[in-house]
Amino acid sequence: MEPTPWHFDTRHVGRRAFAYESVASTNDVAAELASDPANDGIVVVAGFQTAGRGQYGRIWESRPGVAVLMSVLLFPPPELRRAVIMTAWAAVGVAAAIRELAGVEARIKWPNDVFISGKKVCGILIEQKTGVVAGMGLNLNQTADDFAAAGLPDATSLALVSGQPFESRAATAAVIQCLDAEYSRLVTGDLLTLETAWKRRIGLVGQLVSCDLHDGTAVVGRLRDMSFDGLEIETDSPVARVVKPEVVRHIRAV
Repeated sequence: MEPTPWHFDTRHVGRRAFAYESVASTNDVAAELASDPANDGIVVVAGFQTAGRGQYGRIWESRPGVAVLMSVLLFPPPELRRAVIMTAWAAVGVAAAIRELAGVEARIKWPNDVFISGKKVCGILIEQKTGVVAGMGLNLNQTADDFAAAGLPDATSLALVSGQPFESRAATAAVIQCLDAEYSRLVTGDLLTLETAWKRRIGLVGQLVSCDLHDGTAVVGRLRDMSFDGLEIETDSPVARVVKPEVVRHIRAV
């Protein structure tokens, strides 16, 4: 079935958008458009995904019509084409939309999940080949019974936290507008605003943490500071260890 074109008054993200009733994966559809740089900023939206996926190849499923399922195709300048920056951009943008829609503050769980009150409300997947594809699934109207049936006791939706249902297109518009605002700042060279919001929403600076690395090792200590250049962790060593974001799989308070 042919998609329905949507139009948003944005500068970068969502100037062109296409809404499908169902696709295998919005990331796959967006990636197919990456051969043409003229598709920069295009958004692919779906009511349902038959083969949605998350970080590390995990399968992501949703009942039709209860979530914002979308992917953004971008061609950012080389200095922004780092997974940590693009993931932070998507997570901070989604968190801003959650505040606008539901009036609640969301936290970011490293590397790519958005949580409300300790429960996951949105997952993000960044894939880079020709361009950058940022896929996201924001839970809108799922019920507690939906999550129980899916075996997801640690998930929540905006309807559950706010006590009201949400219209999918309006929620998608809010997410697109917030992503566009964050991206518009980024491409003007304002990296600090995003980094500050990302660090605040992760909320671990000053705490004792375990930083699990992709090589299977872990660094345990007090997180002195964090930036897109590295996580500064005080350990038993006289000198704080700086860990590059690219080698970090998870970080959590202990």
